[in-house]
Amino acid sequence: MLELDFVENMVEEQLAKGSLRWLANFNEIRRDYTIGDVVFPVYATGSLQEKGFFLSRIYSAFVTPRYKIHFLLYTGQETDPKFLRKIILSFKSKFGEDDWVFLGLVQSQPFQKNLKDIVTGITEKTIGVAAFSLASKEKIFSDNVLGKGLAKQLKLTEARFEVFDLVSYLKGFTLVFFFGVLALIAIALSGLNQALHPITLLFMGGFCLIIGHQIYKSRYHTVLTLTSRGFQLKQGNSLKQGKWSNYSDVTIYITPRHETCLRLHSNDKTFDLPLSRAGVSRKEAYMAIRQLILKK
Repeated sequence: MLELDFVENMVEEQLAKGSLRWLANFNEIRRDYTIGDVVFPVYATGSLQEKGFFLSRIYSAFVTPRYKIHFLLYTGQETDPKFLRKIILSFKSKFGEDDWVFLGLVQSQPFQKNLKDIVTGITEKTIGVAAFSLASKEKIFSDNVLGKGLAKQLKLTEARFEVFDLVSYLKGFTLVFFFGVLALIAIALSGLNQALHPITLLFMGGFCLIIGHQIYKSRYHTVLTLTSRGFQLKQGNSLKQGKWSNYSDVTIYITPRHETCLRLHSNDKTFDLPLSRAGVSRKEAYMAIRQLILKK
């Protein structure tokens, strides 16, 4: 099912971009990982250890538990309650007693009553489960710390992409700095020579950093959200939305500035999704969106 394939790709993208870092630092991802006779489309491992600045590493080394963290995603038409019990038992025999295991379940059909009871009834401290139904849009999770954390952090039906665009930010900064310096020069020519003092220029630079960031956020910053039904594109304060069903084809388009976009084609117009500005993988996005458009 294409919607389930989309979920698998988007969850993998979230892991690769560190969107689940509040659960753990996942640094190794596998596809189609097998435990017993069950194949999990996405499997990631990591730890709670920090990989950032020197002081963070010291704190992590002495204070943070050295648990090994596992994340597994399972997708299917419907999850049988007995099958879920089998998966939980396989985790207990496969992983260590102190390992933390996060399980994401996504199914295309509504939940069975028995499945809800089993998921919400999981009380093991080291296994957290979050499940989502594409049909009913219902989410359930185990009543423990890991389950609640996974349900909060894992976006099972949408993927949000954004990166800081330094070039666009410099446009706003340079504009403000240029007019700021002109203002200081005008003040200096009027008789106040201290206006061009190095300290004044330093304060001007700090002011321009702040105002330049505000200009960048309001005009240039790009956030692209993809779901199985459509997209939402926010560029600065401008917001545009669309559904895949409104388009008949998709192509990769390179702008004159050598930026990569996905060009969506309909009968009378086109619309470009700026992949490079949002930090989206061209290959993965093209294949996933093409399938979603052509499935109709």
